[in-house]
Amino acid sequence: MTLLKIARMGHPVLLQTAEVIADPTARNVGRLLEDMVETMEDAAGVGLAAPQVYEGKRVIIFKSPRERGEDGGAESDFSPLTALINPEFEPVQDELALGWEGCLSIPGITGAVLRYSHIVYRGYLPNGEEVEREATNFHARVVQHEIDHLDGVLFPMRMTDLSLLSFNEELKVFMEHASAQATADANEENLPS
Repeated sequence: MTLLKIARMGHPVLLQTAEVIADPTARNVGRLLEDMVETMEDAAGVGLAAPQVYEGKRVIIFKSPRERGEDGGAESDFSPLTALINPEFEPVQDELALGWEGCLSIPGITGAVLRYSHIVYRGYLPNGEEVEREATNFHARVVQHEIDHLDGVLFPMRMTDLSLLSFNEELKVFMEHASAQATADANEENLPS
């Protein structure tokens, strides 16, 4: 296995639509997936799409570990390390949730993005087996984020409020300010007129 270089925002490969894989079981696809897993683990990520390692192919890997979810979360909130070829998704409900996202291709930056909170995704496993799963919450967010990479979309392009884009080091200060502002707004609403 080989550690791959991760493309960063600004490189054209991240803005292109990735090619459909004709044979999910092809040896070169298996090698790419092995290298992607090693690269993602080395970078401490939870997802990686082939365009992020300069391969314009419709291949993603992701995981949604229990430690990232809420206590008592639904089984659909979690996923072991999964490799999907030619993935696609559709929302189960129209409900959108705002959540913080980072990206290995945009190091040091976090932003709040609206995503569907309940989806069904499908694709092919490396052995050629077709799979279809429900995903909720963080699991759904990760899958949507990675599929976006296959369509040339980076998370800031999905943001509706760029004031919610922050350097990671500043996010704690930002969150403390937002919390204080929300408390002040709530207290102001409760004052008698």
